[in-house]
Amino acid sequence: MEIKELGHVVLYVRDLQRSRHFYGDVLGFREIGEPMPGAAAFGAGRTHHELLLIEVGPAAQPIPAGRRVGMYHIGLKVGTTDDELRAALADLQAAGVELVGASDHTVTHSLYLEDPDGNEVELYIDVQPEVWRTRPEAVMAPVKPLRL
Repeated sequence: MEIKELGHVVLYVRDLQRSRHFYGDVLGFREIGEPMPGAAAFGAGRTHHELLLIEVGPAAQPIPAGRRVGMYHIGLKVGTTDDELRAALADLQAAGVELVGASDHTVTHSLYLEDPDGNEVELYIDVQPEVWRTRPEAVMAPVKPLRL
């Protein structure tokens, strides 16, 4: 077997409307299909859907703090230039979204934030030219502070 690409991410959320606003209005995902009771699907046009949200209600257990097993974050590519990343940062600031980190990974420049349920989201650009295409080992380069 060979995996061809990561197809989609499914997240459980406490409040579907709150998460729908975050992923749709703040991050700019396009909601697709007819609204389903308790769920919402979003896409960026690459495939049938990249993100599915399923509401589990306010009594659901929160994500445990600290080191734990499970998902660390999802990465969303917002472009190929620092200008596009700066524009994303301006949009986040205008929406009142707080950053939890910013990193230069040699192959990407990344901003980190949390969704309404505490899932970490990375917004990134591939550094041009795409270093990882000619030097795949650069993916494991030491993390540096991001200077936008």
